[in-house]
Amino acid sequence: MEKSGIVPEVDVNKRNFPVLEQNERIYSDTLFQHGDEVFIQHQGAQYRLRRTRNGKLILTK
Repeated sequence: MEKSGIVPEVDVNKRNFPVLEQNERIYSDTLFQHGDEVFIQHQGAQYRLRRTRNGKLILTK
């Protein structure tokens, strides 16, 4: 990752997720099926969503 924290978005990863209807739920078990953290690309920046031992969610840039 660049020092600026800006990471270009990759269209390939977008194909892995279905388009959701407005207000449709995404269950955290689905997001965390491969571990306790996921990386989210949003407007050129990368965010980390982490699940703690206590089941809380922490989002960091």
